[in-house]
Amino acid sequence: MKFKQTLFFLFVTFLGFSQQTEYVDFKTAKADIVFGDLTQKEVSGIISYEFEILKDVDSVFVDANNFDEIRYRLDGQFEDSLYNGKRLIIKHPFIANSKYKVEVVWKTRAKKALYFIDWLNTSANSGQVWTQGQGKYTSNWLPSIDDMNDKIEFDLNITFDKDYDAIANGKLTNKQTNDTTITWSYDMKAPMSSYLVALVIGQYGKKVEYSKRGIPLEMYYYPDDSLKFEPTYRYTKQMFDFLEEEIGIAYPWQNYKMVPVKDFLYAGMENTSLNIYSDASVIDSIAFIDRNFVNINAHELAHQWFGDLVTETSGTHHWLQEGFATYYALLAEHNIYGDDYYYWQLYEYAQELLEQDKAGGSTSLLNPKSSSTTFYKKGAWVLHMLREHIGDEAFKKGVKNYLLNHQFKNVETNDFISEVEKVSGESLDEFVKYWLENEDYLYEDCIESLKQHSKEISRMFELDQELMFSSHSLEYSVTRYWDKATSSKIKAHLFSKAEINIVHDSVFRKALNSNDIKVRQAIAKSLNKIPSELISDYESLLNDKSYVTIEVALFNLWNNFPEDRNKYLNKTKGIYGFNNKNIRILWLTLALLTDDFEPENQAIYFRELTDYTSPKYDYSIRQNAFQYLLWISSCAEGCEENLKQATTHHYWQFSKYAKEMLKNK
Repeated sequence: MKFKQTLFFLFVTFLGFSQQTEYVDFKTAKADIVFGDLTQKEVSGIISYEFEILKDVDSVFVDANNFDEIRYRLDGQFEDSLYNGKRLIIKHPFIANSKYKVEVVWKTRAKKALYFIDWLNTSANSGQVWTQGQGKYTSNWLPSIDDMNDKIEFDLNITFDKDYDAIANGKLTNKQTNDTTITWSYDMKAPMSSYLVALVIGQYGKKVEYSKRGIPLEMYYYPDDSLKFEPTYRYTKQMFDFLEEEIGIAYPWQNYKMVPVKDFLYAGMENTSLNIYSDASVIDSIAFIDRNFVNINAHELAHQWFGDLVTETSGTHHWLQEGFATYYALLAEHNIYGDDYYYWQLYEYAQELLEQDKAGGSTSLLNPKSSSTTFYKKGAWVLHMLREHIGDEAFKKGVKNYLLNHQFKNVETNDFISEVEKVSGESLDEFVKYWLENEDYLYEDCIESLKQHSKEISRMFELDQELMFSSHSLEYSVTRYWDKATSSKIKAHLFSKAEINIVHDSVFRKALNSNDIKVRQAIAKSLNKIPSELISDYESLLNDKSYVTIEVALFNLWNNFPEDRNKYLNKTKGIYGFNNKNIRILWLTLALLTDDFEPENQAIYFRELTDYTSPKYDYSIRQNAFQYLLWISSCAEGCEENLKQATTHHYWQFSKYAKEMLKNK
């Protein structure tokens, strides 16, 4: 018997049931989820699946990676625990066109996809639990179906400590208070791929707005960040209403939720109806100028149609999710900020793609191994060029038909192209070859398109050409460039040009006296060596409502004028900057390097800087602190211990950084 079972496991391993969707269609899933020892990442529960057999088959499976305990009961009578460490095998003579119900009981300690944050931290109620199923597989904590081509309606009941909030996909239908816990019940009305199953546990406040069509927009925030609510969620309702109208298909889910979490793996994730995003995007009104949640919010919102409603069949068609989400997010920003913003962003995308091309990284948009830059930015450019090629009316109708005809299904590129061909009345074979299948990046085509539609960008290229081929001195030519620039964007672009090494002080003074914060920021970044005659003008940058500008200006002033270091430190003493405390951590470092600045507080400042390396802080704060402490050769006992701990962090880029720093220390 053991020998036969081993052979069966090998059969499962090698064949992998990769075509299971030909034999079985999982319809619904109802899960009861509870948590054990949070420091051990324990989660357990019961999940019931209803499924239909499409062809006769002797077994089906449920994905479950490295579970401690797992077993099933089929139709309330057949029980077993045939498990190979990756899949729970349900053996039975299943008959085509028959329906079944399987109840799976499990317990595991999640190693991926479900993250337990700060439960070892003794500070009051700082713990979080959150999911990230895409690329990590929900089956690492919930018995589920990894194949994104099998869409299932998931309903989750989550039981957790009553001092916390539990948030999941769908609509909250019940909230049952127990002795020490609350059971939160969430209902989905439509199917989704299991990688989009999501939950967040933490302590939050919430405000709700309603779209024009009455969809609840649930915006969560940390209780201590109530003053950051408005700048963080600015334009949410406007973008939601715009995308419904622009796409032409009603938002397909019951509500839209946005929840910040600590140490998230990405900027955001488009779980069905639940955008989990990094709390680095929680910002105040000053930070809004430099970086904000608008694009991330719009991107994940666009995914609710492109990725969640229609889902790629495989990585070959990944641009159908990321390219579309990038493009429609940009359209939403276009609606807010206008034409100039839209075309300048496309220009920035073009520059990113050009740099990738120069590095030899250009690939076909249909290459499943393409970079994020290709899937996101090239994908957006392809949609922009397709819209130009066939016109607004055909483009919008084609997108609408594509979504309607494939809703709650999986799609390939041809599904989209064929819908556009039907409404446009023309073959897109050549377009597909030129823009989708071509490995080269078509930079000149993109730039010509921008020149035709944007007078600003066209003017910038004219001035760049004049500067490049001018017979005058560089100093004279740059001055003329500034005087002839028609917008603040072009003026800021001037100072970003690497080949400009000589600029007349009068141009810098004009720029420093500009009211445009982005022009002044460009000066702060480009003028590392500050002429003494410009010192008072440059010092005014410390008053700007920009954390980027203040950070750069503080360092440059401190570095250029040692005799005035105390003045600059006093001026910026109470400024912390973004959520990663960029200004405060720089300030502490410079204060420690300034011998005569508050010597009585040096030990306090050193402790504060070292404390920012501890696990109680977000990895971005910790990495900033590590970088500066290593720069000044002061990563002492506490810092080094935290650096070693960081090598085990779940965010691989941070753990990689920590390992490299330890190796080079």
